[in-house]
Amino acid sequence: MTRTALSALRPAPRSALVAAALATAALTVPAEAGGSIGITVAPTDASEAQAMRAGLAIYSIVNGFNGGSGIRQAGFGNAAGLAQNGGGNLGVVHQQGSGHTGTLTQNGNGNAHGLFQFGKNSTGHVAQNGNGDTGATFVFGW
Repeated sequence: MTRTALSALRPAPRSALVAAALATAALTVPAEAGGSIGITVAPTDASEAQAMRAGLAIYSIVNGFNGGSGIRQAGFGNAAGLAQNGGGNLGVVHQQGSGHTGTLTQNGNGNAHGLFQFGKNSTGHVAQNGNGDTGATFVFGW
């Protein structure tokens, strides 16, 4: 081999090898990684609280929940729990999609909350402690 041909066969610098290894590792990551995002909405005054409670009550009636509270699931592999300690509480857990885990715990009187999960593999846990609290939590998983 000529001297020119030998110089072309020199080993690559270490930084180039590290960059190539990192690029290869990055390409092996799945294009779709799972995750979720959630938001909780709470009323800022009595009229907003009344409107949210009315919406949750209508949802409960439409879905045939006895006593105004219940769980509705559409999909596969979902797990939900609803625990109420006190009187006059309104609780809704709605799961649409697959692989969701969610709980709603209400301790006290006159609380109202809805936990709504959509997509897949989301986790949501809500606890209301006290009296007269109102809110809704929305969790979206992918």
